[in-house]
Amino acid sequence: MGRGRSTAHGSNASTSQSPPAAASAELAASPAGASPAGASPAGASPAGASPAGASPAGASPAGASPAGASPAGAGPGAWLELAIAADSEAVEAVSEILGRVATGGTSVEPGFELTDEGLGARPDPTRPVIVRAYVPARDAAAIEAAITEVDVALGHLRAFNLRPIGELETRIVNEADWADAWKQHFPVLRIGQRIVIRPTWRRHRRAADDVVLALDPGMAFGTGLHPTTRLCLMALEDAAARGVLGMGGAADGTARVLDVGCGSGILAIAAVKLGAGEAFGVDTDPIAIEATESNARRNAVARRLRARAGSLPSGRPPHDVVLANLIASLLVMLATDLTAELRPGGTLIASGIFIDREGDVREAFTAAGLEVTRRLGEGDWVALEAVRPA
Repeated sequence: MGRGRSTAHGSNASTSQSPPAAASAELAASPAGASPAGASPAGASPAGASPAGASPAGASPAGASPAGASPAGAGPGAWLELAIAADSEAVEAVSEILGRVATGGTSVEPGFELTDEGLGARPDPTRPVIVRAYVPARDAAAIEAAITEVDVALGHLRAFNLRPIGELETRIVNEADWADAWKQHFPVLRIGQRIVIRPTWRRHRRAADDVVLALDPGMAFGTGLHPTTRLCLMALEDAAARGVLGMGGAADGTARVLDVGCGSGILAIAAVKLGAGEAFGVDTDPIAIEATESNARRNAVARRLRARAGSLPSGRPPHDVVLANLIASLLVMLATDLTAELRPGGTLIASGIFIDREGDVREAFTAAGLEVTRRLGEGDWVALEAVRPA
């Protein structure tokens, strides 16, 4: 099972009389004030990652306009999206205001905190909520009238100074483009010092030392946006800088790498591009194997990267490096098997560890005979590097 998988499915509106569905599954499930897994809030970048060509802090998101500015580009079947971040106690009042112009109702995205190793969530009333509504964008006058009415009403509500209410944000969404609207949330992403994740539909001006990975997030596996994937990539880059990938049992004398729960193959591809001689991926999901093989061909590493459906043991000779971007409970359960996949002196890079389970993972690794040597963290997530003593 791979972590860092990122679902993104465009949804077309069924008719022109009803507002479009959320642009992606992740967007619909995002906590208030948060972006899709690993993506940055406006003007900010996740730790260790920065969108290439990012706009200055405070710049409006693509397609979005501040209240009072008429978004351009409205056409047949277009909708005006109105979005407001507000305290949970103000949601009812804000929804009522948006409902005055959006007869189809409003959607509410509650703030939440992650639980169950990051796989579950529970509402957090201390975090802001995002209230959204959609209005048919028939003409500029209708757009301006809706924005003005909502903005004036919000001003009156803020005057009471009861609960925090954010600024009104607007954007035009065209039904014809809705299926690809989620793509704007996948920028060219720099991770660490050298690794660049380039979605296949974007361009990137490569620097001399860049290690560019071309990936298509459409298949719903790891794309570098999730913190667990970023942490693994940063740990891998650090290991490469220390020469860990430059020596090992591959035919050319470099490292042999095993990627457990390979997903899109992003980690195995990065390992090869960072200097490993060969990589092998295993995943219990056959679709993940297809994605890994497809991405290996796209990145011109298919001769050095193979994959098969399954789990541990791999049935292969011990590896110089094992990558395991899973979840804490699986890392604990597989600690002995992961150790057995390593040659003496080999390195394990493990991610997907929710911070409150770090102690359990460390304990399991130690019991399996591993020595934890490095730690990386981002938000609620942790990655550990461990070595099997020679």
